[in-house]
Amino acid sequence: MRPKIGFVSLGCAKNLCDTEVMLHHVADAGYDITPDETEADVVIINTCGFIESAKKEAIDNILDVAWLKKNASLKGIIVTGCLAERYREEVMKEMPEVDAVLGTGSIHSIVDAVKAALAGEKFSEFADQEAIDFGGDRVVTTGDAFAYLKISEGCRNRCTYCAIPLIRGNFRSRKIEDLVAEAKDLEATGIKELDIIGQDTSCYGIDLYGKYMLPELIRRISEETSIPWIRVLYCYPDKITDELINEMKTNKKFVHYLDLPIQHISDKMLSAMNRHGDSSCIKDAIARLRREVPDVVVRTTAIVGFPGETEEDFGELCQFILDEKFERFGAFPYSREEGTPAYDFDGQIDEQVKQDRYDILMRHQLSVSEEFAKSLVGRTLTVLCEDFDPVSDSFVGRSYMDAPDVDGKVFFTSPAGTKFTPGEFVDVKITEALDYDLVGETLV
Repeated sequence: MRPKIGFVSLGCAKNLCDTEVMLHHVADAGYDITPDETEADVVIINTCGFIESAKKEAIDNILDVAWLKKNASLKGIIVTGCLAERYREEVMKEMPEVDAVLGTGSIHSIVDAVKAALAGEKFSEFADQEAIDFGGDRVVTTGDAFAYLKISEGCRNRCTYCAIPLIRGNFRSRKIEDLVAEAKDLEATGIKELDIIGQDTSCYGIDLYGKYMLPELIRRISEETSIPWIRVLYCYPDKITDELINEMKTNKKFVHYLDLPIQHISDKMLSAMNRHGDSSCIKDAIARLRREVPDVVVRTTAIVGFPGETEEDFGELCQFILDEKFERFGAFPYSREEGTPAYDFDGQIDEQVKQDRYDILMRHQLSVSEEFAKSLVGRTLTVLCEDFDPVSDSFVGRSYMDAPDVDGKVFFTSPAGTKFTPGEFVDVKITEALDYDLVGETLV
């Protein structure tokens, strides 16, 4: 009987793409893939190590799987991803149950790691992240409706709080031709939404072509595939060019949604964070977007409790969130990460103060989100069906206003009893607004 391999993928969508590549390698090598960790011979945990909460989640998952190794039939545990890259020696030393560790530059060696784990041998590899072959065949795990397209790796922005350059290396773009080819492969699987991701997608192409090429990439994918929806995540305010806005305005496949992390609005905080672009740059980018694309939905994120953040700085951020009325918003308490410049900054904020500020900011946003959701009641939205939810006895999907995993859902029923399949577009009249989700009925 062939060994069974289980996967646990933690962290962001960019990490999930790496998991999907490893899944393909393992399946192609002849192993069976199982979603049930209790029946696996080897479990691969692709970790996140970006902030403290992510590291804790990764360690908890490793320890949970280690219990299976001690008390069930599990033979091997492999740890990959950001935690493995960042804490190369510590993972095996502190958790001897782990059999193999692969850095972020070694995902293509996953089969060698599996063989070693099955043989009861220790294995570790930390290849140069910046020499890794981009892309590769994947087993898409996000269902029949959408898939991610990772267009770059690493980062060049050097925000003072961020460990990504330490973990993932310098910014590298993939070639347009390779990305279009991968988009065509995804199109052939029937997906209807392509979500473009990278640590900073707006920076795409600067290293290969000497200029920002995200608009050209979107245009090429639009022209050379029939994928109806193209969504862009992780854009930075200082790189929102008029060309990008015009592409959104004129390209019917480029959905009117943009993920635009600002992290703060106080110029003092933005400077301390080494964010590129001050408050006027952020406000200008948002104003141009809203002026040229009136129905655009803007998602953003902010960090509270960064070293040196005063009540005045925090108040400025709160007021901006209330005034700007972002349709989609998330916040994070600052995580003090070793190896980053901000780790040694003066003015570190008490953990309880961070949490209090986070709670206050999200309460402000809740009122904004509720107001926006209520404004959608009575409107008819085009919804991409993703699944049937037996708990609510309704279909579930997303409108163009919602990115996968991070935003809300639209739950809908069909008075006519029509059945819908994942990947099908449905016109839904919104009848009720919840805190972050919508409820509606189909028109057919």
